[in-house]
Amino acid sequence: MPAGVSWPSYLKMVAASMAAMLAGAEVVHRYYRPDLTIPEVPPKRGELKTELLGLKTTQEQDQISEQQ
Repeated sequence: MPAGVSWPSYLKMVAASMAAMLAGAEVVHRYYRPDLTIPEVPPKRGELKTELLGLKTTQEQDQISEQQ
């Protein structure tokens, strides 16, 4: 085993780590409740912050070149 730790000690450490991660995730999700609602009206273009800026400028340049 790594660092000379016995199998039982290693398995206890792994189990305790997993329990701590799961408990921490549960606490965080209870404190910061996720918004699972779906809006009826989709957001307008540009309102979402997840748009790819490089793709947006490329599309704008394509539209400009099509108009000319």
